[in-house]
Amino acid sequence: WSRPSAELQSEGVAWEVSHVRSATSVSWHHRGDYLASVAPEGASRAVLLHQLSRRKSGSPFAKSKGRVEAVAFHPKKPWLCVATQRHVRIYDLASQELHKKLNPSAKWISSLSVHPGGDNLLLGSYDKRLCWFDLDLSASPYKTLRSHSLAIRSVAFHPRLPLFASASDDASVHVYHGRVYSDLMSNALIVPLKILKGHEITSHLGVMDIAWHPTQPWLFSAGADGSILLYTG
Repeated sequence: WSRPSAELQSEGVAWEVSHVRSATSVSWHHRGDYLASVAPEGASRAVLLHQLSRRKSGSPFAKSKGRVEAVAFHPKKPWLCVATQRHVRIYDLASQELHKKLNPSAKWISSLSVHPGGDNLLLGSYDKRLCWFDLDLSASPYKTLRSHSLAIRSVAFHPRLPLFASASDDASVHVYHGRVYSDLMSNALIVPLKILKGHEITSHLGVMDIAWHPTQPWLFSAGADGSILLYTG
């Protein structure tokens, strides 16, 4: 960790953290003191965990299991979900052991999101697959959707409402109703709601990322066309 230049500090940047390769994404822990960063070309240091209060960073893995595409913290347990090109591995950070390995049958995973309840996981892939996993049910997808015509770049569960969405290079964002029941005998209910179109395909790229508002049913999308859109209903 190092202090940034005076110019960056004047813009609100507090600290800089160096990586061995370019970092492409970050994921926050729900308590706010930890975040994970992903540098896909970083080999054994592709994933770094950062603790803000102590200003320390470290790699949880001694060896690389393949090119890491995305990571996400479990919302209730000390687990870290790590997506490589073809698999998702869930590690118990407390015991430092592999808890579960998911097999989505996708050619190249692009993104993942963990349901706020903790028992379901959403995964997007460059081969146009949107996979929903019930972590208590199976290591294979509970449901696989193929509604996009081009690569899926980002997937996201809403933190409070029964909604989730996917963003694609086809310049569209698909919004779904996804209800999870407390009754373990009932499967999740997945219903397509709306297709949002507002971005333009630029250099063969469409919508690069999406993020939900923490409390409202509002969705932000960032496109390769240089625009950030807000959908409110």
